[in-house]
Amino acid sequence: QVQLVESGGGLVQPGGSLRLSCAASGGGVSSTTLRWHRQTPGKQRDLIATMSANAVPDNSDSVKGRFTISRDAAKNTADLQINRLKPEHPGVYYCYMSRINKRGPGTQVIVSP
Repeated sequence: QVQLVESGGGLVQPGGSLRLSCAASGGGVSSTTLRWHRQTPGKQRDLIATMSANAVPDNSDSVKGRFTISRDAAKNTADLQINRLKPEHPGVYYCYMSRINKRGPGTQVIVSP
């Protein structure tokens, strides 16, 4: 059974960068759509970035250049590079794999001076 586990979250200052990683155990990240979402308390879950099964990334129009999704089939990971973090970007970031219709437990990102 494929399990997803995110990592890489933490405390970062505004303007800083983070690289989040989603490890898929028990199965590969190839040939499936991958997504990163952000959940902020009291708000709707936001779609941050998508990578289709044919490896074409589709980063949200509103955040192009700030959030970049990538996939490493050899390592079975899907990463999210976050640059120039703003105070409105904190939350729990989740990865999702369409082939198993599951997401991981998430990793917390905190933006604070």
